[in-house]
Amino acid sequence: MIVLKSLIHLVKEKKLKVYGFVIMPNHIHVIWECLEMNGKEMPHASFMKFTGHQFLEELRSSNSELLERFKVNRNSRKYQFWQRNALPIFMYNRKILEQKLNYTHTNPMQERWNLVKDPNDYFFSSCSFYEQGDMRFDWLTHYMDVL
Repeated sequence: MIVLKSLIHLVKEKKLKVYGFVIMPNHIHVIWECLEMNGKEMPHASFMKFTGHQFLEELRSSNSELLERFKVNRNSRKYQFWQRNALPIFMYNRKILEQKLNYTHTNPMQERWNLVKDPNDYFFSSCSFYEQGDMRFDWLTHYMDVL
């Protein structure tokens, strides 16, 4: 929910457009477009910083054992929740975007996860927005409205 709330906030503030996402047990995939700076930061940096602080607060109060898994030995921080070098992929055409969106939506079905049989059934995903017109994530932008 922390990830969703942060995405929604940045969309409503017109800092991002989100075209697709899936939130998995230990990672996320997001297809987004940065629209403008969020103060002095790029929106993705704000997203990572805000969610990291929220994860820290949540785990301090509810699951200190899990929090210990995120401990790092760095001068700049005690805990790290996000990979230092995320894997951004430039979506230079519609075919690439559709390929990545399909991968994103089918991620919960992969054998490793086996979370659902139908990707529309996975709550933390934009799949049902595209496949069924589900408007629970009405803050998403349909990629065909832009490309």
